[in-house]
Amino acid sequence: MRDAIDDHVDLWVRELDGLDPVREAVVGRLMLLGRHLAGSRRAALGASGLMHWQFKVLLMLRRAGTPYERSPSQLAEHLGLSRGALSARLRPLEEAGWITRSSEDGDRRRVRVRLTPAGLAMWERHTGAESAAEEDLLGGLSRAEREQLAGLLRTLVLRTT
Repeated sequence: MRDAIDDHVDLWVRELDGLDPVREAVVGRLMLLGRHLAGSRRAALGASGLMHWQFKVLLMLRRAGTPYERSPSQLAEHLGLSRGALSARLRPLEEAGWITRSSEDGDRRRVRVRLTPAGLAMWERHTGAESAAEEDLLGGLSRAEREQLAGLLRTLVLRTT
């Protein structure tokens, strides 16, 4: 079975001497899949009503494990934000009821940001939609093929870090 990348490679092999058709096919398919996954993520975000930055904050809290909380400085560091930028992002999440901010032991300088049950439910709805799209993409591969692909992709990723 042929795909659009096969047509792309056939065209360029005729036009460019020395083009490695296998390399072009691999890179072309990786780029196509990257665009597909980015589109799936945008669609899942749109369906859940989340903006990407909101998802990232919820993700960082969920990733912390129960009780799903971090300090603002930890969140800012993990998200690559200044404390001021983080504060501006936390406010709408708090207003939506997805997070709470509370002082630790009554000390207003020691704040904890915590994912609420509503925030956890929102995160789970979004990740469920995203996981379904990913499963749909990988559905044509057996478990062994998925493991082989994961290993090959790891090899490529390690070359870039």
